[in-house]
Amino acid sequence: MVSFESHSGIYTLEVKQFLKISLAEAWDFFSSPGNLPKITPPQMGFIITSGTPSEMYPGQIITYKVSPFPGFKTNWVTEITHVSDHSFFVDEQRFGPYRMWHHEHRFEVQDKGVLMTDRVSYKLPFGIFGQIAHSLFVKNQLKQIFEYRIAAMEKKYN
Repeated sequence: MVSFESHSGIYTLEVKQFLKISLAEAWDFFSSPGNLPKITPPQMGFIITSGTPSEMYPGQIITYKVSPFPGFKTNWVTEITHVSDHSFFVDEQRFGPYRMWHHEHRFEVQDKGVLMTDRVSYKLPFGIFGQIAHSLFVKNQLKQIFEYRIAAMEKKYN
């Protein structure tokens, strides 16, 4: 399920997905930055440029190249700001296409699997032009990215 809301110029995207896997499997997959390209649509041209460390930790800086739309590549720098082992982690943009990006990844054990919840709070640059861009394509693009991820995880685990 993918949903959006808006408040004070900030958009919030929430995605929930249930997978029939153990908490350890879910955590191991999602807490490894090296798996991001596996769940990102190929047309995004997503490349990790900082290497792929084996373990995530607070303060970790990860750099990427990404193509948010055809013919345009940009650098994206995120920091892992919080980690609670097997429960949640947070990444925040330090430099990139958004004015603000705060992404919470939560994992909750449920009967015969794990409910994963992503909550992304973000703000676009350029004021009213950013709001127009959100309506015209950013919202839909984010929805497609997370729907791609949902389908990739369903194919892998269910």
